[in-house]
Amino acid sequence: MTVGLVFVSHSSKIAEGLVDLARQMAPDVPLVAAGGMDDGGIGTSFGLVTDAIARAEAGDGVIILCDLGSAILTADTALDFLDDDARSRVSIVDAPLVEGGVAAAVAAQTGDDRDGVAAAARTAVPAAAGSSATRGAAGPSGYSRVVTIVNRTGFHARPAAEFVKLAGTFPTQVTVNGEDAKSLLAIMALGLARGRDVEIATADPDGRDAVDALADLVASGFGEG
Repeated sequence: MTVGLVFVSHSSKIAEGLVDLARQMAPDVPLVAAGGMDDGGIGTSFGLVTDAIARAEAGDGVIILCDLGSAILTADTALDFLDDDARSRVSIVDAPLVEGGVAAAVAAQTGDDRDGVAAAARTAVPAAAGSSATRGAAGPSGYSRVVTIVNRTGFHARPAAEFVKLAGTFPTQVTVNGEDAKSLLAIMALGLARGRDVEIATADPDGRDAVDALADLVASGFGEG
C-alpha cells in the first residue's frame, strides 16, 4: 500500500504532464491527473476530481495538489461529497503543484505515510533569499564535515529523499553545499553525482549529531551496491 496523489490543474495537459514527470521518480505510486473540464476545456471538474480521488486510493490515503484557487474550491467540494471515512483519508496540501508534486511523489515512493508525503510537498516552498536556511557557513560555533558521494547514482530521487527524511528528524538547521538539508527540491537541484564532495554544515552549536548522522549516511552510499 502507498499514498496516492491527485494533481488538479485547470489544464489537462499540465496535470497529465506532471504525472509523466513524477512517474519517472515514483513508478509505484498511484498518480492521477484531474486537469481541465469534462470536455477537455480549461477549468476544473468536480466529476474528474471525484473520480481521481477514488482511483488514487491504494490503501494509505490520498494527497491532492492544486494549481490555482478555484482548483482548491473544486477539490474541497469533491471532499464534501465523500463519506466521513473516505474524507478522513484525503488531504489537500498547499504547495506548488509541480515542485510539490514531484517531492510528494518521491516521498510516497520511499514509503512515507500521508503526513510525511504532505510534509515533503511543503518543502518545495522556497526559503526567503538570504535566510538562515540557505547559508552554508558553519560559523565560529558551528560544525561541518566534507564527504564524498560514493553511490553509483549520486543524489537521485531515493537517496535525496532518505537524506531529507533523516535531516527532518533533527531540530537543528543543517545545510548541504549551502542549501537547506530539509528541502528535497533544493537537494535534488544541486545535481550531486558520484565522486562529488559535499559539505554538510550547521551554525548551531548543538547540531553536531545531525551533521554526523547525515555525513555518515552519504558515506555509506545509501545502501546502494
